[in-house]
Amino acid sequence: MKAYEETDALRPTQVEGVPLAQFVKTFELHELAPVGDLKVTGVSVDSSDIAPGDLFVAIAGLRSHGARYAADAVSRGAVAVLTDAAGVQYLEGLEAAVVTSEQNLRELTAKIAATIYDNPSQKLFVAGVTGTNGKTTTTFLLRAMLDTHFGTSALAGTVLLGVGDELYPSPRTTVESPVLQRLLATAVERGASAAVVETSSHAIALNRVDQVAYDVVGFTNLQHDHLDFHHTMEEYLETKARIFTPERARHAVVCVDDEWGVKLADMCAQRGLPFDTVSAYAGEGKAHWWVSSAHASLKDVATTFVLHGPEGEEIKAYCPLPGLVNVQNAALALVMALRSGVSVDEAVEAMRHAHNIPGRMQRISNRDGVRALTIVDYAHTPEALQLALEAVREITPGKLIIGFGSDGDRDKGKRPLLGEIAAREADLLVVTDENPRHEVASEIRAEILAGVRKVRPDFAGVEEITTCRADAVRRCVEIAGPGDTVIVTGKGHEPYQEVGDDKIPYNDAPVMAAAVADKWGDK
Repeated sequence: MKAYEETDALRPTQVEGVPLAQFVKTFELHELAPVGDLKVTGVSVDSSDIAPGDLFVAIAGLRSHGARYAADAVSRGAVAVLTDAAGVQYLEGLEAAVVTSEQNLRELTAKIAATIYDNPSQKLFVAGVTGTNGKTTTTFLLRAMLDTHFGTSALAGTVLLGVGDELYPSPRTTVESPVLQRLLATAVERGASAAVVETSSHAIALNRVDQVAYDVVGFTNLQHDHLDFHHTMEEYLETKARIFTPERARHAVVCVDDEWGVKLADMCAQRGLPFDTVSAYAGEGKAHWWVSSAHASLKDVATTFVLHGPEGEEIKAYCPLPGLVNVQNAALALVMALRSGVSVDEAVEAMRHAHNIPGRMQRISNRDGVRALTIVDYAHTPEALQLALEAVREITPGKLIIGFGSDGDRDKGKRPLLGEIAAREADLLVVTDENPRHEVASEIRAEILAGVRKVRPDFAGVEEITTCRADAVRRCVEIAGPGDTVIVTGKGHEPYQEVGDDKIPYNDAPVMAAAVADKWGDK
């Protein structure tokens, strides 16, 4: 499957173009040379994602300034460059129009992109989902429900990006504002009526969704992650809360199963944003919508539950995933769908048939008396790992085996916590690498094992695989019996492993599938 960057599939074909002089006037840009009657028909902040007629916005990055890549953008067809004062020094002799601004270029880019593509989010029903964990699961379930009511929809998320059935691997949870506006414009052009946008805190902080008009926004949870970027949980919540305002959304649905959801619901009330609250754990009286009678099935690795509503509704639903945490995601998606105009019957039936979500409790093999249940899951925070292991423990008659690691160049504080949780909740542990990036892999594993040691001083049932992640996945399958469950966590859908500056093609699912076939044969 090609990445969207390798195709022109997600570019609208009918774009009139906007005179660059209009942007100069509207946004008070400075012309280094007169722009005349030049028109721009697209915009990008990525020099490798340029089409003829585009405006290239050269932004200062963490390691280098985007203006260094302006010549590459022009060679691909960019007709103009927008940058800041620091970027001008790299543009000498460039054969393209150059304009500058000292405004926030990311914020400005979002406005320019929305203008070029004629504010497409205003022509679609747009649902957004944010939170630390559960966003992808919720968006997949929600999209299945919206499709039954709206027909073709667009999807922008961690795993996939596209319109209708034409989907491509996504480079990040929420793409840059030009790509997002371009996708929404393509959806409008192709006759879609809705879009589901998985909305990360980074995207909110970096202005990627500034010009998106949400009809409904949902909140899953706030958990220990991304504190290298947000610094504190309070700052993390404040970032998420930026889209929970009457100016950004028409309605909100907030899961209040953690203290941060409760705080966000209070913010919605204070801001005058209509909202519903949802709870899978708290029970009656703690939320507008609450879950009861959740029951896990050993046979089909799914969960049934009843969702109770503020008007006495009792909705019997089937979540095609195990565990109360996924019931939580399903309940949130269900209420969002209902507030989007989807009928109860449409929503329940669509969720029942929602397909396997890549890297989210993704079943590789089912337990059948011979083979073990094997699963790939993205859980990479302490809270997510705890909930994932609780979910699969409930459907595991034998041993629970986990293969896991932790990211390099990310929040280090969670590493020993991951080790403690795995040692407490699983029977057999295989510790390996995830994405070491620029850290020493053995040091990351050592920090995880320090947490393991707190629970299991003798390291009983614990193995460390130092060769490669694929060997660790194979080892998990090798030691599994027919009543056991193997869950490999951390990377989920990711199609590569990051080592240094390299992105090495790799995915847990096919490695696990091959290991299952080698041990038990294809079936």
